Amino acid sequence: MPARGYEADPRHAVAEAVGTGYRDAAATLVPGLVLAVDGPAAVDWDCVSTQIHDALAAHGLAAPQVDLRAHFAAWPDILGLGSGALLEGDPDFAPLSQAGLGDFFADLPAVEAAADAVTVVFGPGAALAAHDRLWYVDLPKRYAEAQIATGLGRNLGQPAETGPGTSRRLFYIDWPVLDRHRDEIAADIDLWIDAQDPESPNWLEGSALREALRLLAARPFRTRPTFNTTSWGGHWAQKELGFNTEAPNTALGYELIAPESGILIGDEHGACVEVPLQVLVALHPREVLGEQVHEVFGTSFPIRFDYLDTVGGGNLSVHCHPQSDYMRRVFGWPYTQHETYYMMVGGEGGRVFLGLREDADLQGFRREADRAVHEAVPFDIERYVQSFPADPHQLFLIPAGTPHGSGEGNVVLEISATPYLYSLRFYDWLRKDGAGRQRPVHVERAFENLDPARSGQAVSRDLVQSPRVVRSGEGWREDVIGQLPEMFFEVRRLELAPEGSVNQSTDGRFHVLNVVEGEGLIVEADNGSGYTLAYAETLTIPATVGAYRVRALGEGPVRYVKAFVR
Repeated sequence: MPARGYEADPRHAVAEAVGTGYRDAAATLVPGLVLAVDGPAAVDWDCVSTQIHDALAAHGLAAPQVDLRAHFAAWPDILGLGSGALLEGDPDFAPLSQAGLGDFFADLPAVEAAADAVTVVFGPGAALAAHDRLWYVDLPKRYAEAQIATGLGRNLGQPAETGPGTSRRLFYIDWPVLDRHRDEIAADIDLWIDAQDPESPNWLEGSALREALRLLAARPFRTRPTFNTTSWGGHWAQKELGFNTEAPNTALGYELIAPESGILIGDEHGACVEVPLQVLVALHPREVLGEQVHEVFGTSFPIRFDYLDTVGGGNLSVHCHPQSDYMRRVFGWPYTQHETYYMMVGGEGGRVFLGLREDADLQGFRREADRAVHEAVPFDIERYVQSFPADPHQLFLIPAGTPHGSGEGNVVLEISATPYLYSLRFYDWLRKDGAGRQRPVHVERAFENLDPARSGQAVSRDLVQSPRVVRSGEGWREDVIGQLPEMFFEVRRLELAPEGSVNQSTDGRFHVLNVVEGEGLIVEADNGSGYTLAYAETLTIPATVGAYRVRALGEGPVRYVKAFVR
């Protein structure tokens, strides 16, 4: 069976027919109901309210409306919800908000039903008002990021006259608050509306949505990939995968990042809706994660897979990630950002920066890093940080506190813990952003988290490991390629001969797979589900799948990596 090419829009046909348009969605509504229409702040709520009003009018129904946005608290009070003494005045970071969505409102209106109309209360938090039916209008998070990046977006509860919104509030305050609210009401949603086409959105009945997610929780699935542009970005994904060919570059490839990833549910070629991965995990944590993983991580999907593409681009910054105590105490995450770099493509002469030199003068490193920020004076980072050849298929382990960065000409498959917004930069090559400003560098926080033990020969010994065979058979071998006591996840690589196959089992913990060499593979679960996976694609195997078999596709050997929580 020949392998297919990389699929940019993987769909899962696990749902009943997907509907389209507000008029059909409103067909079952009758006078005397209060309809709550909830969703994130990035939705065009003026458009939504107009479309729903017109749809009800087409059915001969009056539709008095209550805009919940008019009941937000004063902006200074909302700003106070995101404050944290340890990050006071920080332009880039904020503590992960623990506020509830109800805290953003001065009051919640008493919405009364009208016997001769459908009363519509709409906007973020609409489900907090008393209601009879609940619709959720969703817009994937990449839209909110784009709105903020262009200066057109505003933050949750932000009045128009206060200027554009910020990514800082979006990432650390708005999204955690809105996500918790959405997950709390997910079991009660009567209609899920995907508003990517605001004039003619696709939708799925709530019962059909929950049934689709129940099925997905017991079968292999892919999340929808996205690629973002950055100043250091390369062009591998454009040339090799055909992704975003018109974009300036394809720097960041989000294959599986739980806070942002979505799953496409619907017809293979027809209408579909995109549903956040987090909704699936929130409704079926034990089935997806496994009982033991759920006990530790709750409903947080703890592993991410993404690409760092610098082919034809530039060096990444040299940075580190917060150590565990700092991550909890300062940023509010219960677990930290341990990472690994798997070299999908290594440029000729390409390098990976990793760990301190044995003789690194840390005071001198700090002085030069400060001068780069304040006086724009470049320096040779390799006086302080080691570099290693970017050999294809080498895995580099990057525990929190370790300075690291990928050099130009590489494609890194980053297999890491889920937190992804906490890169504390030591040095960024004096790089400018799109507006000509020097990109943020966080010298003080980076040095607060620097682990001096990750230096000298200990780096090559512990963080650049050689494969260790754990199992093998005719036509296949399974190696451990990355394992550290302080890192909660493990990375293995399996090699299959042409037409080779291997039996696997989740053993009660989810697996994540990615084809790193060869044409692809077929996953066949004992429960009858399966998936065909092409080169560079990522697949999640829920814990409840149990036993499954992997078969190589194509005429040559196939390599794939597997990550799981230990």
